[in-house]
Amino acid sequence: MQITPAEVAETMAMVKQQNLDIRTITLGLNLRGCSDLHVDDVARKVYDRMTTAAEQLVPTAEQLEREYGIPIKNKRISVTPIAEVCAAVQEEDLTPVAVAMDKAAHEVGVDFVGGFSALVQKGATKSDLKLMNSIADALAATELVCSSVNVGSTRAGINMDAAYQMAGIIKDAAEKTVDQDCIGAGKLVVFCNAVEDNPFMAGAFHGSGEADEVVNVGVSGPGVVHAVLSEMPEDADFTQISEAIKATAFKITRAGELMAREASKRLGVAKGILDLSLAPTPEPGDSVANILEDIGVGMCGGPGTTAALAMLNDAVKKGGVMASSSVGGLSGAFIPVSEDAGMIRAAENDALHIEKLEAMTSVCSVGLDMIAIPGDTSQDAIFGIIADECAIGMINNKTTAVRLIPAIGKKPGDRLEFGGLLGYAPVMPVNGFAGSVFAHRGGRIPAPINSLKN
Repeated sequence: MQITPAEVAETMAMVKQQNLDIRTITLGLNLRGCSDLHVDDVARKVYDRMTTAAEQLVPTAEQLEREYGIPIKNKRISVTPIAEVCAAVQEEDLTPVAVAMDKAAHEVGVDFVGGFSALVQKGATKSDLKLMNSIADALAATELVCSSVNVGSTRAGINMDAAYQMAGIIKDAAEKTVDQDCIGAGKLVVFCNAVEDNPFMAGAFHGSGEADEVVNVGVSGPGVVHAVLSEMPEDADFTQISEAIKATAFKITRAGELMAREASKRLGVAKGILDLSLAPTPEPGDSVANILEDIGVGMCGGPGTTAALAMLNDAVKKGGVMASSSVGGLSGAFIPVSEDAGMIRAAENDALHIEKLEAMTSVCSVGLDMIAIPGDTSQDAIFGIIADECAIGMINNKTTAVRLIPAIGKKPGDRLEFGGLLGYAPVMPVNGFAGSVFAHRGGRIPAPINSLKN
């Protein structure tokens, strides 16, 4: 399907008036050739591979911005899960690899690099455990490195031992970056059903089924959908609202498709997927919460919020999938608290709580995202939140995730300040009735019956 001049003109109007942007161009890199017995040798190979392969990523993206007038907010790299790359490493601490990734990211000028990761949904290898035990130190020692661990899937069930360990690692990552408003935990995601072609951080990694080098593009555009819905009459029915969202999502996705094609061609690498997620920012009007309120919810978090989000997510997918032959990643609507001005307002007005956000994750694209919680929240409570979220993903055969930020030394009503795209996060209360018996049973919750599809 060709891109027409009329589409380009319409896209330019959306850029100038409604905050349309390409949220990220992410270069996925296979690092399996960097394996070695010693961590410093792996680190050296990883640095060389990243700086060589990604040398033209940022200049190419900047050239595309100039030519087409569509902002590309982030240029990123995702790599093979480092636990796999370091399978033969003899040392226990894998932090030097993260430091090399960070150095390479600074060298080539990208905003983030993802893939300090492990996949342990059914069990953890020695290398996986080394990676997990290195996460807190690695995130404290680096600026641009992001980490993720997949602890569950519909096919495997939930590795509860790994989930409990990750609850402790989240607290440790926050404590080791307390001088930076606990941002270490903000660069760490715990997944169920993680996807291998996700261009968004902090959960991006380059999966085993991918080519050596591939470009994945993530579009955005909550402001565009908000602008369309805000002009619709209050008596428009839900079918009309859904159709308007579908048409808008198609237009947004076409802009991303154009950039993905050009980036792939100019970099000389495979064109991967287009992730058509609505990714909000703290900018006024660029909010998923605003869209839900346009649909008619009194304030995000109020009754009707989950139904409105379900319709939004479905309409975005239906509209976007017609605009590209390779839709993938997460694709839908994101609900990060700190990155969405409307979500922040709802949380500060006591309309939005973690329990409501959990309900919303059953129908959104990801899960509990960029949520600040009191610094004294127990490991047992964090584990319970992870387990609940993984259960939603496992039973519903969808990706869910937890990115919680324990605000060390802070209580509900305080805030963490991150600035830029990450915004700020009001500290939200956590239910204090976590069960210690539940937290310490260990083992694995078996895969559900709906996993038996063969």
